[in-house]
Amino acid sequence: MAGQEHRGPTEAGVDVAECQRRIGYVFRDPALLVSSLTHASGAQHRLASNERLEFLGDAILGFLVCETLYRLFPDSLEGDLTRIKSVVVSRETCSRLSEQLQLVDFLIVGKGLSVNNRSVPPSVLSDLFESLVAAIYLDGGIEAVRPLVARMLEPEIGKVVSGEMGSNHKSLLQQWAQRDFGVTPTYEVIEEAGPDHSKSFHVSAQIGSRRYAPAWGRNKKEAEQRAASNALVELQDTSCHGTDSGQ
Repeated sequence: MAGQEHRGPTEAGVDVAECQRRIGYVFRDPALLVSSLTHASGAQHRLASNERLEFLGDAILGFLVCETLYRLFPDSLEGDLTRIKSVVVSRETCSRLSEQLQLVDFLIVGKGLSVNNRSVPPSVLSDLFESLVAAIYLDGGIEAVRPLVARMLEPEIGKVVSGEMGSNHKSLLQQWAQRDFGVTPTYEVIEEAGPDHSKSFHVSAQIGSRRYAPAWGRNKKEAEQRAASNALVELQDTSCHGTDSGQ
């Protein structure tokens, strides 16, 4: 049973045309779309649910986000990219993307699960988005998935980098510095580039007398966040190796 009744042509009770319109992709094999929308509670047997698709979709999503981050941030360190990725592909983010696409309208569930945004667990919504990614991949290949990822995930990447969501690297660095060294980090603009209306800034974080690897940003706020992230990576590395990262 689908989340709501729809007027268009259906397959297994799902308005395939409307669902495809929302996601921006037309399936050659609509059965894959239906499988991605089928929760275990609504499947005749577990292999007919979206659990296997969710497993595959998680890996595909991770790959595409890593590829995007590698392309967008050529000067970022591995640890910086890893932290951004961890937020962008988190269950919280995937659940929110399912809500944005209103996929719950098409979710196929059993009697034990009510289908509306207030009662469906976030984990189910997260699995739903990852399953959809896998279904598109199986239907049209990796190039078919890229437009969805670009449309839905690149704005999320921008939010993480600008500090609007996820880890606030400046706040984390301040906590670390005050706890371990008793001082507050400072930030220095090392270099500016570009015209006045579109400047980029190269900023370094400093704790005491130690200056950490600088980072570029499209504005000072973004550059400081990324510089703080670089400092956190170095501090974590020295902590892991048991060396003193003091002033």
